[in-house]
Amino acid sequence: MNLAVIGSGGREHAICYKLKQSPKIKKLICIPGNAGTQKIAENVKEDISNFEALYQIIKDKNIDIVIVGPEQPLVDGLVDYLNEKKVRVFGPNKFSSQLEGSKAFMKNLCKKNNIPTANFGIFDNFNDASNFIKKNQAPIVVKADGLAAGKGVTVCNSVDQALKNTKEILEGKFKSSNKVILEEFLQGEELSYFIVVDENSYQFFGSAQDHKRVGEGDTGPNTGGMGAYSPSPLLTAQLDEKIKKKIIEPTLKTMKNLKHPYKGFLYAGLMICKGEPYLIEYNVRMGDPECQVLMMRLETDLLEIIDNTNKNKLNNLKITWKKESCITIVLSAKGYPFDYIKNSEIKNLSNILTDENNQIFHAGTYEKNNKIFSNGGRVLNITSLAKNLSDARNKSLTNLNKINWKDGFFRKDIGWKTIGK
Repeated sequence: MNLAVIGSGGREHAICYKLKQSPKIKKLICIPGNAGTQKIAENVKEDISNFEALYQIIKDKNIDIVIVGPEQPLVDGLVDYLNEKKVRVFGPNKFSSQLEGSKAFMKNLCKKNNIPTANFGIFDNFNDASNFIKKNQAPIVVKADGLAAGKGVTVCNSVDQALKNTKEILEGKFKSSNKVILEEFLQGEELSYFIVVDENSYQFFGSAQDHKRVGEGDTGPNTGGMGAYSPSPLLTAQLDEKIKKKIIEPTLKTMKNLKHPYKGFLYAGLMICKGEPYLIEYNVRMGDPECQVLMMRLETDLLEIIDNTNKNKLNNLKITWKKESCITIVLSAKGYPFDYIKNSEIKNLSNILTDENNQIFHAGTYEKNNKIFSNGGRVLNITSLAKNLSDARNKSLTNLNKINWKDGFFRKDIGWKTIGK
């Protein structure tokens, strides 16, 4: 089969890495890809917001299935566009993608269906939002309604900070947002919970723990994610049952009732408070960097999963996982998540031996004259599989120390809540 993966990040490199292992793969392309994907797939440079150009590439390359990696083209309706052109595509349609594309849509869905989530208010004017903040006091969570590349959420520890962030969002800090969601602050442990869904059924697709804050000890501003590990020790059989019954199944049933049955990967960002799960957010695609650790642990052929989901035959498969723990540590450009250094050469990557237990997934890189340069905030994902989390982290840290890049930084404490710093 001929496959195309849309995207250019570490998630897409990890998806290509796993797809490449399938004996059914004949041709694999990545649009636009990065310096890592070009070693295992054909990179085709194109703006992924140009649906017409994407379709032309898909047609010219005789692509059988398209896999959409990032959220923006999903929210913009790429799946709908390709479906109209009779192209097989893996991912949710535009309506279903509102689960991520509009936090207001997601929160209202929770409210109508008694899905446990933090108490909230949705506002499009500053006066009403200001009254809500003053009434509820800090800490309070301020969220932009639309997509914001992981940077639209702030936990505010003072009323003044909450008012400032709210004003910025309502004044257009994020082009996708003209509303703000104000939420009670939930104290607990975060859990990333994944499923894969077709129109008839769904299957568990792994658990992980993300690390959103830029600084060690989970300090500083939010990012797209500084590292992750899988599986999460938080997920017991009892908690798994609660998540399915209270959150996942009511969501999927509602989407079906709305005549838009969900299809693709669905990622629930949860807060576990005293053994009870609360939905913080939905993502309508694989997490990044969680995808990287899940692809390393996945035993089942990813192409089989995607093909069967596409045909609504997911029930035919049993998805299996390696028992080992996996960790990924994100090497980022200095300055991230704000203004960061670009076009800086990264040396000594060839010093790291990559195999089924150790991988470098490229996120923001390009190659020029056989040299690798940075081209993003999150640049490389140093990923290791081992019998336990501590060994996996030590392997990733050892590999990171082999890289010569003066303009990069990383957190040394990924996994600290489980194995310490």
